[in-house]
Amino acid sequence: METIKVNTSQHVDIDYPVAGLGERIAARLIDLAAFFGVYMSAIFLSFFVGQGNFITVVLVTMAAFYVFYNLICEVFMNGQSLGKRLMKIKVISIDGSQASIGQYFIRWLFRLVDFALTAQIGGLIAVAVSEKKQRIGDMVAGTTLIKTVPRTNLEHIAFHPVEEEYTPVFKNADLLTDRDIELMHEVVLTYYKTSNADLIYNMSAKVAEHLSVSIPQGMNELNFLTTVIKDYNHLTAQSD
Repeated sequence: METIKVNTSQHVDIDYPVAGLGERIAARLIDLAAFFGVYMSAIFLSFFVGQGNFITVVLVTMAAFYVFYNLICEVFMNGQSLGKRLMKIKVISIDGSQASIGQYFIRWLFRLVDFALTAQIGGLIAVAVSEKKQRIGDMVAGTTLIKTVPRTNLEHIAFHPVEEEYTPVFKNADLLTDRDIELMHEVVLTYYKTSNADLIYNMSAKVAEHLSVSIPQGMNELNFLTTVIKDYNHLTAQSD
């Protein structure tokens, strides 16, 4: 599976899977269904009001909304439209950073090539055959789509309940935040998938520095991270 390396706010690189053709099509269909619902509501309202000028304004407004929908959504919804958000995918720069307004504009402009001028075929073929699952607009803009949330099962949950009699090893673990714990858990999962030990070393060093602690003798960096996560869950549960 193709991935994009994203540098988090903690300066830790996480590999996110690239969104496939199926997710893109599903997101597109959701957007079209939402637009159709709004369009039919507007048409009903127009005929209910029954004024010619009002109907014209509504139709022009809906046409403009349809044309600029994706651009507006991606700019103001951090690379997502309604369909992309429901499918848990988003637009990012190919280097892993957040896409710029210019990149959103370019990929929106090339919708003409990907969809309008090629009867929807150009973009589908490009996504299917390109290495990073990019349509033509993505290739020109230097963007792609990633999955923002992996499939979740029990071991993917960062906030496991901890037994009441548990004694925390690092009693100031509650100085961390939920987002820190989520990131640590994601680093651990990525390590198990990729065997990239550098992720564990870098993350454990940052956590130890933040908590002003040293990794105890006999405890490796992976055990340190999992212990801090467990300590955090226990301490925050006790304070609730």
